[in-house]
Formats: sequence, structure tokens, C-alpha cells
Amino acid sequence: MTASSVRRRHKRKLKSEINVVPYIDVMLVLLVIFMITAPLLNLGVDVDLPNSNARSISAEVEPVVVTVYGDGSYGLTVSGDAQPQRMGAEALLARVSALRNQNAKVPVLVAGQGDAPYQQVMDAIDLLSRAKVDKVSLLTTAKGAK
Repeated sequence: MTASSVRRRHKRKLKSEINVVPYIDVMLVLLVIFMITAPLLNLGVDVDLPNSNARSISAEVEPVVVTVYGDGSYGLTVSGDAQPQRMGAEALLARVSALRNQNAKVPVLVAGQGDAPYQQVMDAIDLLSRAKVDKVSLLTTAKGAK
């Protein structure tokens, strides 16, 4: 063995791993290109809508508000009343049934006072279901609002 053949053998050792640095560089360049061009893309489509002389329909119905008090009584507020009219369960059932017979799509809201137990609110919803009210919503107020 000569010195040159030994030097050649140790001179270059083969690597068995892949160099990913060029791939990372290409990925970062593409990322920058997409970040710059994405806001410039215009995705909107111009549409020419037809004109109409029709008036808007304003059939907004005032909701019926059922208030549940802590003592077990109920209150009913109908379209513009300032204060709820206090009544018992049977009177409320009769009034809401009559209102629903006049307009089947009248919105019904249930408002529970702060001292009313949750069970009484659920009883009011059950009472409204007996009055054939299909949809009942719970009325809430924002925290701190009176």
C-alpha cells in the first residue's frame, strides 16, 4: 500500500443522510411569495342586480312577554303595555291561548325575575306548551343592566 492510496481511502467518507437545507430555503421563499400575493388577489365578482319598486313588508309583530315572579305568580305583557299584568296560571293559559288563536306566529318570550326558582320558569314554559305555543324564547338582560 502506498501513501497515496491510503490518503484517498480516508479522504472522502460517504454520508447516508439527506441535506434538507435547500428544501427549507425553497419553502421559505415560497411562503414569502404567497404572503405577498395573497392580499392582492381579488376574489369578488361584480354582479348587476335588477331594480325593483316593491316596498318592504313590515309585519313585525310585538312579542308577548310572560314574566315569572318569585312568589309563583305570572305577568303578561302584550304589545306596548308598560307594566306586566299579574295573573295566575289558569288566567295566563287562557290569555295566551286567545292571543295564539288570533295570531299563530306571535313570538312568546319568558322572562324570569332574579328571585324566581328555575322550576317556576320551567313550569311557565310547560304552561305555554299547553296553550299550543310552538316556539318559546328566554328573555335575558345584559349583566349590570336594569
